[in-house]
Amino acid sequence: RNAVDMKTVAVIDYGMGNLHSVSKALEHVADENTRVIVTSNPDQILSADKAVLPGVGAIRDCMAEILRHGVDEVVREVVATRPLLGICVGMQVLLDHSEENG
Repeated sequence: RNAVDMKTVAVIDYGMGNLHSVSKALEHVADENTRVIVTSNPDQILSADKAVLPGVGAIRDCMAEILRHGVDEVVREVVATRPLLGICVGMQVLLDHSEENG
């Protein structure tokens, strides 16, 4: 394998979400030139070719953790510059407003 041809998918870790299941599912369907990483490191997330934002639980709790970890700015930049897949509550946090939990 040529390292130049490697693609990276970053699974964004902000303390919420089934990171193990998501990363294993991605590894299962990825080709040999794709590396899946689970990370909260902004540099790794921003240098990845694609990103996944998992989420589980209530939107209020997920947003609180995203803000506490400072992931909100990283997610905004990723959404504007490359493919990002939000899973479950991870998709909801991309919205401007939620009716859930006020």
